[in-house]
Amino acid sequence: MKKPFKTQIIIIGTLLIISFSHPQEKEIKSEIEKLIKLREELKTTYENNQALLEKIKKEKEELEKLKKQLEDQQKKIAEERYKKLAKIFEKMDPELAGEKFSKMESAEDAAYILYNMNEKKAAA
Repeated sequence: MKKPFKTQIIIIGTLLIISFSHPQEKEIKSEIEKLIKLREELKTTYENNQALLEKIKKEKEELEKLKKQLEDQQKKIAEERYKKLAKIFEKMDPELAGEKFSKMESAEDAAYILYNMNEKKAAA
């Protein structure tokens, strides 16, 4: 009679182990599914971020080109302005031109104007 009892205990123990492991198996599968889903979300987010980074890099390059164009235009406008001022100063009486130069706040502006003037007129 003891053998069937041992067998029953073994069977009951095995059933208990199986019944306890079954919910754990479901839980593990659920966690694995969550991890797989999370991995896919991370992959998608990473790809989106990479695409955004590329877009930002392209826009930065475009902005740098536009900045250079703007700086070139500003330089060209300033050069034209100094040339026009030089022509005006060339037509002035030398004493009046000298007086205007001495009253200029920016020595740099005066130098650019003199640079653009005819040598004979600038020396007068």
